[in-house]
Amino acid sequence: EEIKKEVSTLTNKPCLLVILVGDDQASKIYVSSKEKACARVGMESKTIVLDKNVSQKEVINIIEDANKDKNIHGILVQMPLPKHMNEKKIVDAIDPMKDVDGLHALNQGKLMLDEPGIIPATPKGIIRLLDEYHVNLTGKNAIVIGRSILVGKPIAQLLLKKNATVTM
Repeated sequence: EEIKKEVSTLTNKPCLLVILVGDDQASKIYVSSKEKACARVGMESKTIVLDKNVSQKEVINIIEDANKDKNIHGILVQMPLPKHMNEKKIVDAIDPMKDVDGLHALNQGKLMLDEPGIIPATPKGIIRLLDEYHVNLTGKNAIVIGRSILVGKPIAQLLLKKNATVTM
């Protein structure tokens, strides 16, 4: 409701571009839920579905075009990508200011340096939930299982920022 209210005040509605490569069923469901979430808050969303055999260069070309498009405010490449693609190269092709997953090297670096940037949604949501319940993490022991750049490493960094002792 907070986001819906904020979006309603904007003259230029935010637009999310999702790029889905391949036919992974779980990814299709996740992308569909993102489209529905955008609609619920009054945002636009566009999804480009590409064949699993598409070239990495073609995906990067689509990203570069979206980077230049002033009507696209956020870009998300749905993971996992087919094995013939380098996820890091694909993610780093996204303009860091449009990288809604916070996976671009610049956003990951800003997180490590405690500078303002885009933080991956799940870790950010976890911290928001803890803050809403006024959980003081100072001096607490936190165990993080997993070290992915989407959840594990970012949540560990955010917990450290809250003065928790983190074990991965």
